[in-house]
Amino acid sequence: MVSLPRSLQDLEPSRRTRHIIYYAIGLVTLVLVYTVTYNQLMARFEGVDQSIFASFEFVMQTMTTTGYGQDSAIWSHPLTFLFVILTQVSGIGIGFFTLRLIIIPLFTGAEVNLESRLSPKSDHVVICEYRRDSAVLLDELRELGLEYVLVSSSRENAESLSNRGYAAIAGSPQDAETLERASVDDARAVITDAGDANVNTILTVRSIRPDVDVVALTDDSDMREILLETGADSVLSPHGVLGHRLAEKAVAPFSSELRDAVELGGDVNLVELPVSERSELVGRSIRDTNLRERRGANIVGAWIDGELQLPPAPEATIRPNTVLLVSGPQEALEELSEFTRAPRSFTEHERIVIAGLGEVGRAARAVVEAAGVEVVTIDVDDHEGVDVVGDAGSRAVLVEAGVEDAGAIIVCVPDDSTALLATVLAESINPDVEVLVRVSDSDTSPKALSAGADYVLSVPRVSARMVAKELRGEDVLAPASQIRLVRVPARPFSGTTLAESRIFERTGCRVIAVEDDGATTAAIDPERQFTGDERLTIVGSDESVQEFLKRFDVTPTELAE
Repeated sequence: MVSLPRSLQDLEPSRRTRHIIYYAIGLVTLVLVYTVTYNQLMARFEGVDQSIFASFEFVMQTMTTTGYGQDSAIWSHPLTFLFVILTQVSGIGIGFFTLRLIIIPLFTGAEVNLESRLSPKSDHVVICEYRRDSAVLLDELRELGLEYVLVSSSRENAESLSNRGYAAIAGSPQDAETLERASVDDARAVITDAGDANVNTILTVRSIRPDVDVVALTDDSDMREILLETGADSVLSPHGVLGHRLAEKAVAPFSSELRDAVELGGDVNLVELPVSERSELVGRSIRDTNLRERRGANIVGAWIDGELQLPPAPEATIRPNTVLLVSGPQEALEELSEFTRAPRSFTEHERIVIAGLGEVGRAARAVVEAAGVEVVTIDVDDHEGVDVVGDAGSRAVLVEAGVEDAGAIIVCVPDDSTALLATVLAESINPDVEVLVRVSDSDTSPKALSAGADYVLSVPRVSARMVAKELRGEDVLAPASQIRLVRVPARPFSGTTLAESRIFERTGCRVIAVEDDGATTAAIDPERQFTGDERLTIVGSDESVQEFLKRFDVTPTELAE
């Protein structure tokens, strides 16, 4: 084995450098052996006495595949041909090895100047250390037409985002020089999600731009006042909002109060109504409910067996734990809610299990307790408020918590694999239980629905919508929801009717309300002709809304006009 000279060992080269040194020594040795061998073959078997330099030239020509025509007419002995073939094959192999070991790492390992990729920024948003799947937020800002620069202390993360077309730079947001590179002097707002470094980041921003709006995100609601006192203009706690939303969905069948209705304008509201297994609507088709005629409410969409149908098929059967997305006047929705919830004589199902008592779980517990419903909590750590200590991914723990006869289980654990396992186990223990799940990765949402969850919210999606709502106000409605709800101008549909626009067929979005001259209506005539001055409220999945915005070249920012 070839060993490094002592002087090179003293330099303590890196592993890659050592590989290159070994490679170079081996390559030189092989070329010298080939040169001497070829020189001897030519002399003994072909009768040609040539200089060692001529043999060296042949080896270099052959191994680099540049040619060896001057000698090919001389060869006659089989050993000579075999050696030439060996030289050719080894030359090709060494070429590939050189490309992989030296050439490719030479270019891919070069440091990229991320700032050089940025276009000039003004009136943009500087995002510091966003930790909740940056791509989700950045796509949200793109849809809103907002320029941004993301600052990440992880160069690997910054380069990955930059290579995917996002405006990202590497550096510490607690360093004034980094913020200056992000053009904070010309920014409209700064968003910080730096965890324990939020305070440091806010103070650094204020030292450069005392007048810029600062939005702080935190997973600890107890930090709200501290961050506001430090200099944040607003503080968002996505975990708390998400836990609150999940709990309100869970207690809706046990409460006479209509919760979480979204005002679309005028007397038009939108609400998600879970259908209890003992509701009189269970077993009926969407068509047979006749809700519009009987209650003045429109079924916009429905989650049936965990699948969003927008709109639901008229022949679709309402099952226990179906969630109806309904629009209409407040009075009609309140009356309808009486038919979706269980009868008020609470029995064995007046219990909700909460798995995971972190920020999300604590927010959910507060809502459940305020509704007067029995709550049983599970957490891996024994601390205040925990009823059952154990892993929510354990069947024995779920049974001990009473999932067998509970009305709902809210899965708030931070690990998505555990959340999926808890969902499957809860469904196997009690097929009638309503399962509401928080997930940490937006890609896990469809998996949770496939696993049996009735309602799923992802932290990245809720966080991004909350930030967008903070930046653009009313344009993005109900950020903590399974669906996306935005208002857009009707300008692209001027001179056409709703039926002619074929919005649903082309994008998968539904128009659920039209605002014209300050009046909002949910009962939309398909033959109504748009003037282009109206504002449309559309609903759909994140993907379908994004398709709508791209296809019709509109953004919710136009609503600021």
